[in-house]
Amino acid sequence: MTQQPNRQLKLGAILGGVGMDHTSWRDPELAGDASIDINWYIDNARLAEAAKFDLVFIVDSPFITPDTAPHFLNRLEPLTLLSALAVSTSKIGLVGTLTTSYWEPYNVARQFGSLDHISKGRAGWNVVTTGLEGASKNYGRDEHFEHGERYERAGEFVEVVQGLWDSYEDDAFPRDKAAGVFLDKTKQHALNHKGKHFSVAGPLALSRSPQGQPVIFQAGVSGAGRDLGAKIAEGVFAGVETFEEAVEYYADLKARAAALGRNPDHISVLPGLAPIIADTDEEARAVAEAQAGAREIDKALVELGRAFNYHDFRKYPLDGPFPDVSELSLNSYKGRAERIVAVAKAEALTLRQTAERFGRWRSNFVGSPQTIADEIERWFVGRAVDGFILRVDRPGVFAQFRDKVVPLLQAKGLFRTEYEHDTLRGHLGLPVPQHRWAERSDQIAAE
Repeated sequence: MTQQPNRQLKLGAILGGVGMDHTSWRDPELAGDASIDINWYIDNARLAEAAKFDLVFIVDSPFITPDTAPHFLNRLEPLTLLSALAVSTSKIGLVGTLTTSYWEPYNVARQFGSLDHISKGRAGWNVVTTGLEGASKNYGRDEHFEHGERYERAGEFVEVVQGLWDSYEDDAFPRDKAAGVFLDKTKQHALNHKGKHFSVAGPLALSRSPQGQPVIFQAGVSGAGRDLGAKIAEGVFAGVETFEEAVEYYADLKARAAALGRNPDHISVLPGLAPIIADTDEEARAVAEAQAGAREIDKALVELGRAFNYHDFRKYPLDGPFPDVSELSLNSYKGRAERIVAVAKAEALTLRQTAERFGRWRSNFVGSPQTIADEIERWFVGRAVDGFILRVDRPGVFAQFRDKVVPLLQAKGLFRTEYEHDTLRGHLGLPVPQHRWAERSDQIAAE
């Protein structure tokens, strides 16, 4: 395969502690308290940095049940965690999830802006709207925001946060001790935003970081989610399962961004990656089969139900047809829930088959290090992805990927051998956004 010039594979690592499924926590190499052990995160972030990964990513969710996967039951808050990683690493990007549904823009602007300064320009915000309806009651609301309203609110939320990040022009602080001038007051700007969902005056008491603003990530798969990603995202954690789905998603999202006047190359599409690696393809397939056989069907039913606000599918006949859930609200993970319903209906799947397909982590990347590297290359060169986010919970798999797959990707010329930049924007090939007030000054001068 021939790689297009000036395009480089991106790699991130989801630091998933004891595991975001129901099996990996039992790995004998994994500490049982990894999800609340800051040293586990520091050690793995440093390993990812040594392998020249672009970023580490911390997932989050504001609602759990007793059946929730182990990592989510007992884990550290993302911004606090990432602040510790910021002073324990020097190059790798630091991305965390925070919902727009149950926070205020001023708080979020201040928190991620602070992380961006602490890390010297390596912060990224994964913008989510919260899929689980049960979260509403943790934040004083009787009902969850409706799906369309969540995305509308999220768009305005990000607009406000980015406006607050531009409260000061880049040269607003002369810090002239002799003249007694700390701030050039003409370069401090109140936002004075008044919109449908938020009213925020500003300014934010924080200057811009070396990368201008934190990088915006997003992960929606529904139509509204894709629209929001095309509008605001600089990185997208794509929920795709097959090469064909990935190609369609990639082309669709980039086309939506271009239609909005954005440069589609300024959005990195990054699906999750959970490879099964062994010395040979045959050994890897055997491991995959053994792992599949060890998984419990009731745990798969729980994960299936998560897309439907943790609906309990265990009450239906396993080998009967996938049940009619039309009476359920699809106000949780709407895009995924709709896809499950559509596929189950089109293929006449039983509940067991549906749970096997959608209720478990599945890997399209099974084989020797060479096979894994070749498949990553196929997806990348085939414009299905711009890179991947590797799931890190099983220590042995992470080591195999770092030590055996990454060198093959480097030998192919797909992945860096050394960092060329100090910021997350630099790693992802993104420009520093021009300050909005400087842009207006340029427009006034031109006029």
